[in-house]
Amino acid sequence: MKVVVTGATGNVGTALLRRLAEEPDVRVHGISRRPPSDAPPYQGLDWTPVDIGQPGAEELLGIAFENADAVVHLAWLIQPSRDERQLYRTNVAGSSRVFTAAAEAGVPHLVHMSSVGAYSPTRKDHRVDESWTVNGVTSSFYSRHKAAVEHMLNQYETSMLISRPRPGLILQPDAGSEIRDYFLGSLVPKALFRHRIPILPLPKDLVLQLVHSDDVAEAIALILQQRLHGPVNLVAEPVITPRVLAELLGGRHLPIPPRLLRVLANVTWRLRLQPTPPGWVDLGLTAPLLDATRARTELGWKPVHDARETLRSLVRGIGEGKHVQASPVL
Repeated sequence: MKVVVTGATGNVGTALLRRLAEEPDVRVHGISRRPPSDAPPYQGLDWTPVDIGQPGAEELLGIAFENADAVVHLAWLIQPSRDERQLYRTNVAGSSRVFTAAAEAGVPHLVHMSSVGAYSPTRKDHRVDESWTVNGVTSSFYSRHKAAVEHMLNQYETSMLISRPRPGLILQPDAGSEIRDYFLGSLVPKALFRHRIPILPLPKDLVLQLVHSDDVAEAIALILQQRLHGPVNLVAEPVITPRVLAELLGGRHLPIPPRLLRVLANVTWRLRLQPTPPGWVDLGLTAPLLDATRARTELGWKPVHDARETLRSLVRGIGEGKHVQASPVL
């Protein structure tokens, strides 16, 4: 079975390569902007270096997709957050190139990594299943792009079987340095994560669901094996509330108004003190909580990693400066 993976050196891509290495009948072909180092889990694989955000990428993609049984599309950018045109070229236009090349190559199965960010906003007092509307949070470029690509996918449904995993926030503790750089920058020194944080000021509605990248990789492996069609939510338990987060950091939660956090995020982003625009705050406050019943009952997926322990390990990873050749896929 030939599986082509775009974004194969990223957070989820690296985890997926490790997982598929356990399958003797699977041959992986990696797609990345640059050839990776010749080290596990990248060594011994076929690679095509191509930037999907560039016009003409379809030709190289088409060659890589020849005789593929499945394409797993993970490539995605979340930085530079101040250049949405560049992000759009990769995230939306680049995804279109991947889908078109896969359809023209006759690939029978496409797995597109979507996100909780694709969903329309709602209150945090209930969970939504895969039937919830997919229109995104308009103030978040990440959410707009995820929703746009989901709508774009619909035109390819007659060409191939399409799977759409929609995970919560994907974390890999070994990528602590990358995750800090992508979301906090130098505004929050990594040394801070080695110590107890006595007070955590956050809005009470900033409630998140996490999932470990290894558990996402397992879900993708199951999707490939079972050829599951359509969307499937992927989250681990428990839900991470501000109070739970504060306890994990050794302190207590201080509730603040959502508007205050958004203003702080906006000012510090515009002053280039940190890389996260305020749309991420809106996404965290209004994205729905996910019901992962379909993943459990139809895929037989059961996440190994508890959300609290995953977050605790990530905090340690940030403090220790753990690094992999990866970027967060959300």
